[in-house]
Amino acid sequence: MFDFRPAAYVIGLLSLALGCTMVFPMLIDIFDGSPEWWVFGLSGVLTALAGGSLALACANSSTSGLSIQQTFILTTGVWVVLPVFGALPFWFGATDARVVDGFFEAMSALTTTGSTVFEGLGDLPRGILLWRGMMQWFGGVGIIVVAMVFLPMLRVGGMQIFRSEGFDTMGKILPKAAEIARQIGVIYVVLTAVCFACYLAVGMSGFDALVHAFTTVSTGGFSTEDASFGAFQGPAEYVATVFMMLASLPFVRYVQLVAGTAVPLYRDSQIRAFLMLFALLVVVLTMYQLVHNHDDLERSIREALFNVASILSGTGYASVNYQSWGNFPMMLFFMMGLVGGCAGSTCCSIKVFRYELLVKAIVVQIKRLHNPSGVFVLKYNRRSVPDEVISSVMAFFMLFLTSLAVLSVALGMTGLDKVTAISGAATALANVGPGLGDKIGPSGNFSELNDIAKWLLAIGMLVGRLELMAVFVLFTANFWRN
Repeated sequence: MFDFRPAAYVIGLLSLALGCTMVFPMLIDIFDGSPEWWVFGLSGVLTALAGGSLALACANSSTSGLSIQQTFILTTGVWVVLPVFGALPFWFGATDARVVDGFFEAMSALTTTGSTVFEGLGDLPRGILLWRGMMQWFGGVGIIVVAMVFLPMLRVGGMQIFRSEGFDTMGKILPKAAEIARQIGVIYVVLTAVCFACYLAVGMSGFDALVHAFTTVSTGGFSTEDASFGAFQGPAEYVATVFMMLASLPFVRYVQLVAGTAVPLYRDSQIRAFLMLFALLVVVLTMYQLVHNHDDLERSIREALFNVASILSGTGYASVNYQSWGNFPMMLFFMMGLVGGCAGSTCCSIKVFRYELLVKAIVVQIKRLHNPSGVFVLKYNRRSVPDEVISSVMAFFMLFLTSLAVLSVALGMTGLDKVTAISGAATALANVGPGLGDKIGPSGNFSELNDIAKWLLAIGMLVGRLELMAVFVLFTANFWRN
């Protein structure tokens, strides 16, 4: 019989920790004199009791370690269970959210998607706004650890190519996974604190600066205002751009940099490709704005920098309705949302390294056609890439496109128009945030969608955040037989 206890033990501990963190939004509601403080008190107690009880019940299995199957269960289980507990304050509190809306918001938060069904954010208690930001912050650091430790071990989507990256620094062995996770956590906290200080320096209030620091470094995109970053236009956009880009780079490179080794940072192929793509998109959109929309130079540069960084990193902030710029920019934003940042960052979507490997594989295949007797070795970051990795990357692309098609059709069957259905499916699987169209575009939200569409999108967020295969493998018969 399959033993769920080791995975359940970890899920229980994480639920216990999540419940304990609900004290912070409770305290801010008490400070504000909000009658909603009890919501977080009750939710925290329920979450901590449930998590603690589960951990205690499964504690006797914690020394046995995790098998591959149990690791798959753990990876998916965490992102299914924690949103349920994270939704409790939404169900009990001032948002008066229905079950589907509360779960959608919590899933969007913990997967750092940034899509929201809530309106009138400025009228909500600050505890709710802080909780949304905190969940995105937790989800951001959580996915870094998953991408560095679990996905490479599980050989998901070509991530096994980074299996040695977290343990090898130019020939020197770094501490094991737990120590790397601790170091990444420290860097994550420091980066958030610096971002918070920078937001304060450009005029944000302390609360807005804190929430936006959480959602910027996690590339989550939740804001304290319905207008998102449209309420903070100006210098704050430059600050957000810098930290969204920093959060889009592999955090293990920061660990190596702190350890005194800067070489991997500037030699990393995916970092160079990501930064070059970012620069190219900014130049193209700036020129487009100047020529077609006759904007002034500073505004064109600022809006291009901010919105490209937001969509390319998967953060999902919006400072303007870029749909009004024209069809070309709108489609460009749609495409860049399917790129994403670097592996091992808080970013989502397909990731730059997969496109690099895809292009390199095509080039090698063309060379083999020209010279059948030649020997051509595909290399990435100066290392040979096994055929297994290429196959895994190709499978990921096919599965992503298939999932996008299926989810788009399913959303269309619920009554959504084709633009909303296709862009909604894309933004859910890529965990970007805003879609296209009047309903879910950068100036709208997901509140008007029907319940079935919201459930489908929530599932899409989960599947996309865990790189598809980590979830889909659970539905194969061989997984349970093995």
